[in-house]
Amino acid sequence: QVRLVESGGGLVQAGGSLRLSCAASGSIFRLNVMGWYRQAPGKQRELVADTTSGGSINYADSVKGRFTISRDNAKNTVYLQMNSLKPEDTAAYYCNFRQWGNNYWGQGTQVTVSS
Repeated sequence: QVRLVESGGGLVQAGGSLRLSCAASGSIFRLNVMGWYRQAPGKQRELVADTTSGGSINYADSVKGRFTISRDNAKNTVYLQMNSLKPEDTAAYYCNFRQWGNNYWGQGTQVTVSS
């Protein structure tokens, strides 16, 4: 089992910045993928960005150039730096951890961007 603890999020004005963190603990193997998804009311959960333990990174088109994902493998922690936030970025953001076919989710943290 893997446990994910998220921090960050909150209320920010458009154009502002926020940073999310997610720490994984438990049975963690060297090869894994950590990332962030988001879900707005009435919409499906969508990928924001993810990164492999080998350093590969993937971003949704809607956040390219504004968000940066990074990870500290020694701490099993992934970060999401969100800049130039827009009202359409408002959503619940969920940390995701995948290894050996298993999928784990954090409890979610709310990001609200006011116009």
